Amino acid sequence: MSELEKPESGEALLSGGAETVDYAFSRRDVLQMAAGAATLAAIPPGTAQAASSTTATANQEGTSVTPARIRLTVNGNSRELELDPRQSLLDVLRETLDLTGTKKGCNQGACGACTILVDGKRINSCLTLAIMHDGAEITTIEGLAKGGELHPLQAAFIEHDGLQCGFCTSGQIMSGVGCIAEGHAHSPEEIRFWMSGNICRCGAYPGVVAAVADAAGRI
Repeated sequence: MSELEKPESGEALLSGGAETVDYAFSRRDVLQMAAGAATLAAIPPGTAQAASSTTATANQEGTSVTPARIRLTVNGNSRELELDPRQSLLDVLRETLDLTGTKKGCNQGACGACTILVDGKRINSCLTLAIMHDGAEITTIEGLAKGGELHPLQAAFIEHDGLQCGFCTSGQIMSGVGCIAEGHAHSPEEIRFWMSGNICRCGAYPGVVAAVADAAGRI
């Protein structure tokens, strides 16, 4: 029998037989195993058992959530909704009202892809519950164009190539509309500062800034 080629790193000997079996572990494998062992050692005794017991009890008893009723005006249309009070405004727009132009990016309020206008002010819709906005007037990207004519900022984004893949574009435009309405579009530097919460992984920032500056002069 030919001798097995020895691995570059990490060996394990299985006794009880005449043959030696080698196992290779990379540095990453060793670090991951060490981290896992440290995590387990840090858990107080009985914690895992208590959590398991709590979960089992909840499953046995069952939980019920009372639906909430709210009224929203979305893009000029009044909508009465019965929904789970735990739903974010973003999920209600996308999943209940089928307004998928508002994108779910990080779902943590860090990228700005879900930006909409609520009562004229821009917000990250992933960070707020829908029931908190009963009676509010909401504008999404689908509601900007009027009578088949693009909003000035939508047109400016096309003219200045303010997009590439397009995923963040709806959030960029909605944030830009809010930025202009707030009076924060007097210079490229000011626009960059007040639009800094909207991330474009394609790097189309020069076009975005140019589009907002252009539209600010038209509105």
